[in-house]
Amino acid sequence: MSVSRRPVIAIDGPAGAGKSTVARIVADRLQLLYIDSGAMYRALTWKAILKEVSPDDQEGLERLAEDTKIQLINDPEADNRVFCDHQDVTSEIRGPEVSKQVSQVAKVPGVRKQMLRLQRGLGLQGGIVMDGRDIGSEVFPDADFKFFLTASPDKRVERRQLEQIEKGFQYNLEELKREMLERDQTDMQREMGPLVKVPDAIEIDTTDMTLDQVVRRVLEIVNGGEK
Repeated sequence: MSVSRRPVIAIDGPAGAGKSTVARIVADRLQLLYIDSGAMYRALTWKAILKEVSPDDQEGLERLAEDTKIQLINDPEADNRVFCDHQDVTSEIRGPEVSKQVSQVAKVPGVRKQMLRLQRGLGLQGGIVMDGRDIGSEVFPDADFKFFLTASPDKRVERRQLEQIEKGFQYNLEELKREMLERDQTDMQREMGPLVKVPDAIEIDTTDMTLDQVVRRVLEIVNGGEK
């Protein structure tokens, strides 16, 4: 790598662009810690549903965020494990109900402030790959490498549907597309930490690329120092 210390790599983009899968593989190849910031918001959303805290109840969600312990544990044999208050919720947070509400929960300023504190704490020593929607702009504006992954709406919906089917969830394609586009709007318009491509991020359109091609492109840039 071109940086003398272990780098911070930020990978942002909308749902279905492939950022989580790419980030996970890149972290593994570079022997860095992978942090799925979206899983943290999903874990809190899962708890809000369990506790019957409405996504419109900002004060309730802020209190919930303050009283919730979220842990991300790397599992070399599988997807990283997500724990909410010491309970493994790795599978539960990927369900349709969580997906429908997570953007509403994530736009609450008090929730984002709490998550921002946790995320920055995880990356203090460097040596991480973190994906999300505001990593390069808000969480780590001084990240060593910033990427913005995107893809056409149809391709993103197709990927998300396959992902849901693999996890045992059935989703109507049109319903999934509607929810995804609504989530894009919510993420881009929220007051704090909106989804945005910062000027110094390298954009990669993954629409017509294989996973291996995207990973190879990211690694070429990181290892070669290309900006």
